[in-house]
Amino acid sequence: MNKKILFIGANGYMGHGMAQNLLKQNTVYVYVNKKRENIDLLVSNGAKEIKSFNEIQNLELDCLMLCVTNTPIAIEIANKLAPSLKNCSLVIDLTTHNKNGATNMKGIFDKFNISFVVSPVMGSKNESLKGILGSLWGGDIDKFDESKIYLNTFCKDVINFGTVDKACAAKLLSNFLSLLTTTTVVEYFKSAEKLGVDWRKLFEVAKLGSGNSVALNRIAEKAIGGDYTGYTFSVSNTLKDLSYINDLVKDLPNAEKFSSVAKKFYEDSVEKGNGEFLISELIEKEKY
Repeated sequence: MNKKILFIGANGYMGHGMAQNLLKQNTVYVYVNKKRENIDLLVSNGAKEIKSFNEIQNLELDCLMLCVTNTPIAIEIANKLAPSLKNCSLVIDLTTHNKNGATNMKGIFDKFNISFVVSPVMGSKNESLKGILGSLWGGDIDKFDESKIYLNTFCKDVINFGTVDKACAAKLLSNFLSLLTTTTVVEYFKSAEKLGVDWRKLFEVAKLGSGNSVALNRIAEKAIGGDYTGYTFSVSNTLKDLSYINDLVKDLPNAEKFSSVAKKFYEDSVEKGNGEFLISELIEKEKY
């Protein structure tokens, strides 16, 4: 492959694994202005760090990949980078956006005739490192095969949802399902502890029925042994995603009610100062 890729967001849980897999076949440039741990590890494995966005004009990039915290940050970066990407043939945005975020991002790059696609991913930090994530792709169809050249280095499946707005909605709906399931698992174990029900036996029973899920298995196996870090997604990120979801389904009464209840759960947790904890850590941090 041997492409030149600038990866923005390689210091995050998911971005680090993606960038690490891209490094196996490509020249990967990374940029960071905060956490250094994952960046230092990538650089030690061959990544090249840039200190300023001004350096981008001289890189002759094949692809820019973004995996950042939220839509406002992504738009800020896009406005800074787009004028410098004259030779870049493709931008792949892996960010989970609000309902208009992907469309707004596309508009920024369209002004400079730069092809923009979205490809938010499903999975955890472990799947990212193993290169077996799932991807929800959206963009101009003539860029699908080119996108897969990059995405297949860290994704097991890349599913085409059509336009960027449809892929964005699909990602939020997928997160709606997974985050509500995960929240239920957290409350399941908190309630069991309060009621004096044996966690191990309860887990064995749950695995036999329709309550079995990836979220249950990720959380339970570790939590039963006293480790509450099984679900590597933070409370603050969960609140962000549920806020986006709540806005997406605001005209769907039942879905809006469900998302509002979950959103309030995490709003309260952030107000208590638990925003940086993982969702699964709330079993221990917010006991009844």
